[in-house]
Amino acid sequence: MNEVRALLERAAEDAGRPAVSTEGVYARASRIRFRRRAAVSVAALAVVAAGGAVLPGATGPAATDRSSVAAAPVGETGAAGKADRLTALLPKGVGSVEQVSLAVLIKDASPGEAKTTYTGPLDGEYMIRKDGGTGYLVLRYMGRGEVAKKFGGTKQPDLCETRGDEPSRADCVREKLPDGSTLTTWSDSMEYAGRDSTPEWGPERVGRLQLKDGSLLGMRASSGYLGDRSQGPLLTSPPLDQEQLRALMQRPELLPAR
Repeated sequence: MNEVRALLERAAEDAGRPAVSTEGVYARASRIRFRRRAAVSVAALAVVAAGGAVLPGATGPAATDRSSVAAAPVGETGAAGKADRLTALLPKGVGSVEQVSLAVLIKDASPGEAKTTYTGPLDGEYMIRKDGGTGYLVLRYMGRGEVAKKFGGTKQPDLCETRGDEPSRADCVREKLPDGSTLTTWSDSMEYAGRDSTPEWGPERVGRLQLKDGSLLGMRASSGYLGDRSQGPLLTSPPLDQEQLRALMQRPELLPAR
């Protein structure tokens, strides 16, 4: 699923790479997942994600101080404004929404190290809190040029087809939309036994929208993160079900003005 993780990279190519980034978290988890999957069974689904979750002991100054920095409002056009605009598009009852940096929350990066330039108007990483649980929603838009640079072209494969050692994607649905774009959504159980402080993620739902002009919109709705610096228990399920994620990905508010 490298192509999907690339959609959710937090740093634009022309902005350089921060010293510590969520890309590093996902990449390390992915490498370990692939090795364990091959060793155990192609049916095992493992780590990658944009999410957070539970470690009862992950509290105290180190976690809470940095968290407050990551989620601090920065004005109507900044974190608080984007979170409010996204909340208006979400189903009622989804929970409270804050824009955060997973690199800051999970890897203890400074806000400067984790600084990211986004293209989409609501791109970012959002913490979803509900009924005592903590999940995440991650959005990332990539223009045609960035897609071509990262993937060697703008034509993308059918993600519902099983390839190589990759396990099949659960609940995978690929559909052509009336405007000529292609929307693919699926579920990932993220079942995986972590070791060596490798991040662990709760179940999630994933979507990718390939637009007719070659640009892409990626989204992950994660039930949470299990590991050091956890921000709270897992949600009982991902913050969006598959139909809700499908509907959200078709909202024009998520795309740059054309």
